[in-house]
Amino acid sequence: MPQGKLEVLLVGAKGLENTEFLSKMDPYVIITCRTQEKKSSVASGQGAEPEWNETFLFTVSEGVSELKLKIMDSDNFSSDDFVGEVTISLEPVFVEGNVPPAAYNVVKDEEYCGEIRIGLTFTPEERNEREFQPEESYGGWKESSFD
Repeated sequence: MPQGKLEVLLVGAKGLENTEFLSKMDPYVIITCRTQEKKSSVASGQGAEPEWNETFLFTVSEGVSELKLKIMDSDNFSSDDFVGEVTISLEPVFVEGNVPPAAYNVVKDEEYCGEIRIGLTFTPEERNEREFQPEESYGGWKESSFD
């Protein structure tokens, strides 16, 4: 399993379901990579076609295989509304190193409700590839006169 840095470019979204009744929604995205969570800025008044063009950096360790994005609508007077979510497999970016911005389907209650554009770049961690060489030591148990 690769280890290193994952750069997530949050470009924008389109065709999102507007959760507001009288005005345009103010969407933002919560990006989760295993236990790490980052939040985008709020695209105030951008409604169903928000643009962020923001970059987020995650540290990838053992067992990380997907990225989750949750799109929310920021509300002033009530709790924020859930717009939809996306789960992206990280396997292609681990293999290629770079996945240019592409559209991923946003789903809510297993139904399509728009798309979000995400670009991914993975930089593997430099590992020491030296083989473990046991050192000869003197005065250790080999030299002991204890029977």
